[in-house]
Amino acid sequence: MPRPLLCLALAVLLLAGAASASPWPRAVNGVFLALSGERDAAGHSYAGLYAELGRRPRLTVGVELGRSSAGETSSLVWLQRALDRGRGPDRWVASLGLGAVERRGQPMPVAQAALGWGRVFDDLPLLRHVRGGGWVSAELRHKLAGALRDEEEMAALAARGASALSYLTAEATTKAEVTVGWHMTEALMLIHQLRLQDREDTGFSAKLAVSAVRDLFGPAKLELGLVEPLSGPGERAVRLGLWVEF
Repeated sequence: MPRPLLCLALAVLLLAGAASASPWPRAVNGVFLALSGERDAAGHSYAGLYAELGRRPRLTVGVELGRSSAGETSSLVWLQRALDRGRGPDRWVASLGLGAVERRGQPMPVAQAALGWGRVFDDLPLLRHVRGGGWVSAELRHKLAGALRDEEEMAALAARGASALSYLTAEATTKAEVTVGWHMTEALMLIHQLRLQDREDTGFSAKLAVSAVRDLFGPAKLELGLVEPLSGPGERAVRLGLWVEF
């Protein structure tokens, strides 16, 4: 990306998030579903189903299912609990998840812990006057997976570039995401997300994801986005998603 465009994108991010766990608990029996796909310039891809269900006023249950072009299938079930009682401007949540990853018929366990924070524009002095309103959130996640080493497979993927390895689950991964969403109009949201990741196999990387989410009909929304690598391994990618909330 040319430097002027990159600087502009970063400026929009700072002034102004992609289906990820929200620090605002779902209403009891409230449901959110997102079916999305991502494909990068090297031809690597990932498709996933993400779901949230509000079980109690402060408890949300989540499910994530995914399949990558590298031949990996993943599943994760997590419980998220609000740490605050809904008072004050800050929203804090913590979650724990367990799941499995299957590669070449071999399963391995996965565990994840996360901490999240959020505020709406109205509670941020520099953003409270932005027309339409919005939100800012941050999430820190750490994921551990059982060892499943296939040297032949790793060598083949490494030959295709480090970006191919990013479509497989590493044995240890730490992620930090900062998301800013702006209700540009009643039917259109602009979502910007800075993604920082440190993997035990490919090291540190940073990406900027920008998405537009538009109302379709009823509870359905369409997401169209672009993911731009800023540092570390990775290729430019496009995102397409369908969101349903009720």
